[in-house]
Amino acid sequence: MLIDPITIAASAPNPELKLAIVNQDSYGSERRDTNDGGYTLKINHGKLKDGERHYIQLLLGKDVTDPYTLAVRRKEASASISLSVPVGFTSAEAINLVKALTETLADTEVTTTKWVQWQS
Repeated sequence: MLIDPITIAASAPNPELKLAIVNQDSYGSERRDTNDGGYTLKINHGKLKDGERHYIQLLLGKDVTDPYTLAVRRKEASASISLSVPVGFTSAEAINLVKALTETLADTEVTTTKWVQWQS
């Protein structure tokens, strides 16, 4: 079990996050930012027919104005990683796979900026 709250240090342009549990069961948890930044973290785990699945999602909610109706509505943006590990793969291989993915996104030839700008 992870500690409560999880504190993520500020890293420009992102603020510090203090993610406290608001819901938890044996399959995962939901945590909300106690710094009122609008962030929610969801983590869950599940068994598959031939292995297991792990999922982590960070959401950012904010009120936005609909440009057509001018109505203000709550919207959420989200980023997530899903890891499916069939029987036969080790924990080390699963960990290295996720690390390789995050390092690919951080690499100067790829970058999050280029990815969000539809480069592939």
